[in-house]
Amino acid sequence: MNLSWVLTTLVFSPLLGIVVLAFMPKTQEKAIKFVGFLATLPALALALAAYAHYLAGKKLSDFTIGHEWIQFRGMSGDAPIFSVYYELGLSGFQLLLVVLTAVVATLAAIAARYVKKEWKGYFMLFLLLEVGMLGVFTAENLILFFIFFEITLIPTFFLIGKWGYFEKEKAAYSFLIYNGLGSAVLLIVIMILFAKTGTTNIDLLTKIMADPSAPLSGDLKLGLLISLLIAFGVKLPIFPLHSWMLKVHVQAPPSVVMIHSGILLKIGAYGLIRFGMGIFPAQFETLATLIAILGVINLLYGAFLAFIQSDFKMVLAYSSISHMGIVLIGLAAMNEAGIQGAIFQVVSHGLISALLFFLVGVLYERTDTSLIENLGGIAKGMPIAAGFLLAGAMASLGLPGMSGFVSEFMAFLGLFKELPWLAAVGTIGIIMTAAYLLRAVLGMTFGKAHREFIGFVDLKGVEFVPVVVLTALIVLIGVYPSVLSSPLQATLETIMLGLGG
Repeated sequence: MNLSWVLTTLVFSPLLGIVVLAFMPKTQEKAIKFVGFLATLPALALALAAYAHYLAGKKLSDFTIGHEWIQFRGMSGDAPIFSVYYELGLSGFQLLLVVLTAVVATLAAIAARYVKKEWKGYFMLFLLLEVGMLGVFTAENLILFFIFFEITLIPTFFLIGKWGYFEKEKAAYSFLIYNGLGSAVLLIVIMILFAKTGTTNIDLLTKIMADPSAPLSGDLKLGLLISLLIAFGVKLPIFPLHSWMLKVHVQAPPSVVMIHSGILLKIGAYGLIRFGMGIFPAQFETLATLIAILGVINLLYGAFLAFIQSDFKMVLAYSSISHMGIVLIGLAAMNEAGIQGAIFQVVSHGLISALLFFLVGVLYERTDTSLIENLGGIAKGMPIAAGFLLAGAMASLGLPGMSGFVSEFMAFLGLFKELPWLAAVGTIGIIMTAAYLLRAVLGMTFGKAHREFIGFVDLKGVEFVPVVVLTALIVLIGVYPSVLSSPLQATLETIMLGLGG
């Protein structure tokens, strides 16, 4: 069955919403928000249909599309010297990230109900951002990947800088500078690979680099991998390239933070897995111990700093740094358990962070604060919100039966097999995770009340959709991990074959 049209439609379907919004009067708040939400549904429906296609036992290669796009010709004008193709495709790993993106984008569109001004511009940028994210995870060549990667930067910059909180401009420029530098490094790597091999097709590059006669020396390959580690390390982020992310998590509006923490940070992990480990497996193995050390540093640094924060947004920001350390730990293990744990962590953290930041947005909307001390005793006035907040914290600290436990267990299992001494040090971070999350969440829900919360409106109406959907997915992955592990089998086999395992 030829389903090559599906991915193009999936990636660019939000553009239809942009076109409709362009012709709507900017004063129609409810209509604009409704159209903005509706515009995310085609991508969600197609993503779920692709997952159903896989569950039916059919091949994901049915979705692959490839056409000539850009050609570079010499002076003679004969055969092209270089050709760039429009190539989209899906593997099991890509499928999971596309579904994650579509789900979080739709739920973040609901969270955009808290936007107070210029709704038309907000949703047009929001939908353009979704196009970029979907394109990043379906692109099958590096140049197309880079174009979609850049598309994500500009809307995010404006969404933070115009609709954020008190220091929104500072956060937006910090985001743009750091990520812009990362993009520059990534572009250099892509150009070198293009010049040396004549292709940017990811699968073809993987095969070329596996050939001992590849037109790149071992030192050059190692240098390119280190460059990729820096480029995607900014996005992940890896300590000490993380400071911009703290500002974004605190200053951006709730729906943007849901997208940023749930999806955009995962582009860094995706890049390290797909390009770093996929194209340069031997060099990745050379750097494995260094990557494991960086992962443990991320884990411990984020955990200890989260423990002393007074603002719950900052707790979650440092928590994201800490949890991305688990991704690095799993990848550095260089075995099936560790890599699978890292990928599980990518998806799990995407759901958990989206849930927690949505709830923080709800609390901030009601109380105008995210300080832990000022939110003490919210369980009295907002018991349902407090219950979901506690559930999200339990998932984040790795409670069995929730997605966080599966990912953390497998990542550490993989590292204990290879570097037990380092894994033992890393477990301190897991203990600290429980400490800082319980301190913050219990302080907010059952702590000393500094105001009377009786009469505050609890979760209501459409606000239940994001919290119920995200919580259900977190529990589903925790009790039935096969919803993730099954699509990942082919991807893991490919990676392990490249690593010689």
